Amino acid sequence: MASKALTNHSLSSNPYSSLATTITKILQTFNPDFLNAIPQKVPLNIPALTQFSPHLNPNLVLQVIKTQTNHNHALFFFDWASRPSPNPTNYFHPFRCYVTMFEILLYHRLFTAATHFLNSHRMHSDFIIAKMIKACGAAGNIRGAIGWFYRAKRVEKHGNCISSCNNLLGVLVRDNQIKKAGAIFDQVVTEGVIKLDVVTYTIIIRGYCKIGRIEDAAKVFDEMQCRPNMVTYGTLLSGFCKKGMMVEAQQIVDKMITNQDCLPDLVTYTTLIDGYAKKGDMGTAMACLDEMIRQGIEPNLITYSAIINGFCLIGKVDEAKKIMANMRLNGGKDHVFTHTSLLKGFCIAGRVDEGRKHLDEMITLGVKPDVVAYGVVVNEYCKLGNANEATALLREMVARGTQPSVISCNAVLKVLVERGEVDEAVILLKWMPEIGLAPNFLSYVNVISSLSNTGIATRVQQVGEVVDSMRRDGHKLDHRTYSSLTMMYSKNGDMEMAARVVSDAIRDGNVISVESFAVFVEGYFAKENIAEAEQIALELIKRSSATMLDKYLKVLNELKCKYLDCTLSEASL
Repeated sequence: MASKALTNHSLSSNPYSSLATTITKILQTFNPDFLNAIPQKVPLNIPALTQFSPHLNPNLVLQVIKTQTNHNHALFFFDWASRPSPNPTNYFHPFRCYVTMFEILLYHRLFTAATHFLNSHRMHSDFIIAKMIKACGAAGNIRGAIGWFYRAKRVEKHGNCISSCNNLLGVLVRDNQIKKAGAIFDQVVTEGVIKLDVVTYTIIIRGYCKIGRIEDAAKVFDEMQCRPNMVTYGTLLSGFCKKGMMVEAQQIVDKMITNQDCLPDLVTYTTLIDGYAKKGDMGTAMACLDEMIRQGIEPNLITYSAIINGFCLIGKVDEAKKIMANMRLNGGKDHVFTHTSLLKGFCIAGRVDEGRKHLDEMITLGVKPDVVAYGVVVNEYCKLGNANEATALLREMVARGTQPSVISCNAVLKVLVERGEVDEAVILLKWMPEIGLAPNFLSYVNVISSLSNTGIATRVQQVGEVVDSMRRDGHKLDHRTYSSLTMMYSKNGDMEMAARVVSDAIRDGNVISVESFAVFVEGYFAKENIAEAEQIALELIKRSSATMLDKYLKVLNELKCKYLDCTLSEASL
């Protein structure tokens, strides 16, 4: 059967693929746990694999180890192929096979096996250790990455391990450990052993820009011992623009033009335009747009969007619409985020109804408004207190196949309860699960607080239903909710339910407001249940902070004076 397989291989147009498939099937018959337990020196004479000895070559080995789903199978075959018996072609692994096997172990995050592989094959080099550092970083093992860097410094000739250095700095910057990256960079510069390249400088500049330390980034840029590239310029330019430092940003672009080796490109001009636009300097932003076109660089959607957004931020929606029309003339296609900028512009300019109409225009243009686009208009209606339009827009979203966000629904709920439209708020809260949207903690708190404060006895049942729904959804009541419920039940004379709420608050480690505490205690005092009131009140006081304790005691003693006709000193005994 095996000989037949080999015959088929010889006839195949892709012998490596066919051989690799057959070898893989054989390897899969081996127990991975058994393979893992084999000592370092695996048996050289493996009968099932011997037939493949004459066919061994780097391409076959690479194909086999890359196609194994179990790393133990790959490692086993690699070890066997390193010294097969017999070995008619005197095959030995070239360096690229060792690198690939090492990378496979790192891919599976088998750091112990990878370390053993590295040590046993004496693969200690900057190139290899840099891969280990990157893999450690991807796995979140920052300490391990740092340890390997110092190992690279020891094993590499003269300590010049630039690849390991760059990978470590990249790992630290991605992990937002900029301070540590800066310290290592400074150490390397001081030692002067590692010859830093443009990648090194660009990484640390990006790190400083990432956390807003733009002055440090500029200092590194000025002290570079090699020429910056497009990425270096772009990184610092973006950092200046994000900080609104447009004078410095323009100087970077001017330097690019002067040096001639890295002329500004589409990304450069777009970044600069976006920076000016966000500062509200639309005159300079438009001048940059004209300049890039003169240089033969066509603006793209992101460029136009930056201009459109800039005009919208200062409420110049009509100017923004002209830019959008110009974009279309130049072959640009409408996108939802450019229209969203227009919607924001309408709202900033106080033209929310036009923004509302623009949503319909988007659909006519074949651009479906998304949850963000609708949310802009919904939130603006809420700011204006127009709950009716906001609610209508939420329902329109659903009718058009777009689910509202919880944030937008909460904004509408807030307006409804502020306007005293409690029934509408309850309807909206119940509607949310119907459309597959789970109310969050804030959704419930807004409605419960509003229902509780109405003072209408018929609301009690509604409150109970909302509280039950809140708990079913996994939300715990907080001190505000407990306070509202205590106040409501106490005012309605249901002291049993009020006491139950207070007990639940104590159990959950919450306190109630001083106002709710006063109404609760007075409710008991008014019914002459003084002892019971004191017992519950003192239990709540015991669980309170020092600040609340004094306030509670003050309220309790004042009420005792009122109902027991005694002095404050007598009440406090």
